[in-house]
Amino acid sequence: MKNILSIAGSDPSGGAGIQADLKAIAANGGYGMCVITALTAQNTLGVSAVQAIDGEFVLAQLNAISADVQIDAIKIGMLANEEIIRAVNGWLDTVDAPVVLDPVMVATSGDRLLEDEAVLDSLLDRASVITPNLLELASLLREPAAADWPQVLEQAQRLAAKHDALVLAKGGHLAGDLCPDALVSSQGVLAEFSNQRHNTKNTHGTGCTLSSALATLYASGGDWASALEQAKAYLFRAIGAADELNVGRGHGPVNHFAHFFSEADPMDQWWQQIHELRGSIDNLEFIAQLADGTLDPADFEYYLAQDALYLQRYAQVLAEASALAPDLDAQRFWAGSAREILEGELQLHRSYLAEGTANPSAITLNYVNHLAASKRSYAELIAAILPCYWLYQDIGKRLASANHPEHPYKQWLVTYASEEFDLATERAIDMVRVAWKQADGNLRERMRLAFMRSSEHEVAFFDQARRNRVEFSTA
Repeated sequence: MKNILSIAGSDPSGGAGIQADLKAIAANGGYGMCVITALTAQNTLGVSAVQAIDGEFVLAQLNAISADVQIDAIKIGMLANEEIIRAVNGWLDTVDAPVVLDPVMVATSGDRLLEDEAVLDSLLDRASVITPNLLELASLLREPAAADWPQVLEQAQRLAAKHDALVLAKGGHLAGDLCPDALVSSQGVLAEFSNQRHNTKNTHGTGCTLSSALATLYASGGDWASALEQAKAYLFRAIGAADELNVGRGHGPVNHFAHFFSEADPMDQWWQQIHELRGSIDNLEFIAQLADGTLDPADFEYYLAQDALYLQRYAQVLAEASALAPDLDAQRFWAGSAREILEGELQLHRSYLAEGTANPSAITLNYVNHLAASKRSYAELIAAILPCYWLYQDIGKRLASANHPEHPYKQWLVTYASEEFDLATERAIDMVRVAWKQADGNLRERMRLAFMRSSEHEVAFFDQARRNRVEFSTA
């Protein structure tokens, strides 16, 4: 368990600040510690007063912690004034830990929580990741707030370059059905994730919660993009369960421990069960060479030819899932997915392929035969289908992030990640989750095994160009 220190203000209503930080740290498996920088009088309706802690006493708290406890990551939130910022800045010279800086200047309610944001500049230079909201991002650049997501990303990139840090660009305050977040460096977007917006007013403390979860998960895993993906998924669940709470009459808090008090999510368990398998995909020769642009065109064409053959059968399987689906919404989803493959993906494949008809490999046949054998029930079939969404999305994010104008496969890599496919993947996951909840124990195990086997087939499918080349050379 990693030790995570939060340096921030107190929220007596428990939804933001130190209180939210400690909840998020614990919920994500960390040991939370705190140094309080300010007391606030606030509730879900807003902030009525702020009392900053004396800078010397803030420093005394910091020194007491670092003199005794190994600090694995630091989250910095509300600092209130220049005296406190100077105290924290000087203390950072004495420790060695990644810093997630949430520049708390403006609360969700609109209340200002920092006297002068200009004094933050020296501290921003020390951050590993800066996590401003829309208004704070603009304020740090001394310019108007962004009006759309591309402008948010552009502002984030300039802030990253200014302070030689990563910036978490957040789109939750923009209009629209999606809530995008992106990890941005001075070179551009490193990773981007989107969720469907929850229809709730209870979002108090989301910035504190996300930044604390990010610090905790990075301390555990050592990868910022992966930590963001997990932190965003955690926050998505916490916001989704916020209305289960009954806290105040204004903007209530998110439900930090929703997963703790509810039945374990089978999808999280399945995803963890294929952890090693997922890791093995990145080490495949095909994936590594596709990412860096050194993949032999013959291997690429062989993969595309087999994928085209697979997709023809996969589209039929999706149509069969639509026929078995228990409700109109699910029927439309699976039928629409089948139509998109036939009208979109297959056409893209054929535009890359030379004339001629390939024969399905043993690996391709094994995969489609496995899907065909999973048709004993709707639940088992969609569990078998799911890895073609989920694993494809997972590896696709990393492949898309490797794209650049000179990449030989640039037109292909751009297809690996899209908001539309992200949303489709979320819907597919949720449909499998719902089917699992309605299934008995025997069917649940069949669903899990179908998911596991399909995941194994996905790995073999990515590796089959290499296997074909080896077999051909030894024949």
